[in-house]
Amino acid sequence: MFLPQLSWKSLCHRKVTVLLTLVSIAMSVTLLLLVEQIRKDARSSFSAAISGTDLIVGGRTGSVPLLLFSVFHLGNPSNNIGWTTYERIRALPGVKWGIPVSLGDSHKGYRVIGTTTDYFRYFQYGKKQSLAFKEGAAFAGVFELVLGAEVAAKLGYRLGDSIVLSHGAGAVSFAEHSDMPFRVVGILEPTATPVDRSVLVSLQGIEAIHLGWQSGAAKPADVTADDLTMASPRLQPTAITAFYLGLDTRLATFRLQRQINDYRGEPLQAVLPGVALQELWQLVGLAESALLLVTLCVAFTGLLGLLTVLWSGLNERRREMAILRSVGARPLHVFVLLIMESAFITLISLLVGVALFYFILWLLAPVLARDFGFYLTLGGLYESQWYMLLAFSAVGLMVGMIPAWRAYRNSLADGLTVRL
Repeated sequence: MFLPQLSWKSLCHRKVTVLLTLVSIAMSVTLLLLVEQIRKDARSSFSAAISGTDLIVGGRTGSVPLLLFSVFHLGNPSNNIGWTTYERIRALPGVKWGIPVSLGDSHKGYRVIGTTTDYFRYFQYGKKQSLAFKEGAAFAGVFELVLGAEVAAKLGYRLGDSIVLSHGAGAVSFAEHSDMPFRVVGILEPTATPVDRSVLVSLQGIEAIHLGWQSGAAKPADVTADDLTMASPRLQPTAITAFYLGLDTRLATFRLQRQINDYRGEPLQAVLPGVALQELWQLVGLAESALLLVTLCVAFTGLLGLLTVLWSGLNERRREMAILRSVGARPLHVFVLLIMESAFITLISLLVGVALFYFILWLLAPVLARDFGFYLTLGGLYESQWYMLLAFSAVGLMVGMIPAWRAYRNSLADGLTVRL
């Protein structure tokens, strides 16, 4: 009988113990792959949220907070920017386009973004992909809005539906702009970015619903919704939260950044999206490392279980090894036999672990996308995951060498000796 067949028969004879070891190692592999997948996809998702934008400008607060509230709608700005300031910077030499953004309102937990139609013209995500409409078109009136794909799908909105916005960015609001409802005129294609979870309205619409509001409390305005148009002087924006800038050439990026940071009209900060993202990863790098360390400990525990099974089985298999030696098996054959058992267990564990990983990924992906807006890719493994599997395989073989070396050194006389 060939050694591979003999090794397989030996494992089948101890199927309960081997099966438990397989499950333990497979779970370790699955957890290791899942953590790496989530880490990679999180970075890809953040990096793909905005592209083609050279500078993000907001009130002086910090690179990471500015990036989070202006792009990812996380947190709140420390202060707003005057509209005249935006217009002056927009008119600076070298500026190709600008997209103003006004935050502060919401709809059923989704952020409302006040902006202009330039948002649909210039905003890009992923690999410089432009926004596209699944239905309808951009807003043209004061009380028209555009929905992100997730908002429309989750809340079941269609073109022509009426929507009431809420004051504040919380999931629950006790102050609604019910006197001035908006009408859905467009629904965007999915982008797998925060845009999917956004409600886009004009800056004039933001001004309209806040007419007569002071200190966060509603007061009746002296005009009705029917009296307001996009050209109404009363709807001229006075302040915005932040704005994105696209430049004629990237060579002017640092010059314009320094010029904006030194602006004397009010305290401003201009950040490069890529640099701000790097700062963000530095902040969360410690948490990533800690999570990866815990996962590696779990994987080590699984391999330790493999060593325990093979090592403890040697005492029970002393006579088996002695019989093999007595019928002509050399010490090297015994060594290879145990190495093969370790290789079989490791290989099958890896296959089961990868299959379980994809199954969990298939179950989690739609849930995370629907409830949290976090998108997991269902494609091939990342390069780092392949390295993890190779390293896991190598360590599994090395673990098998420890009991194999002990069996190799056991003599025939020791195997035939009865120990009391």
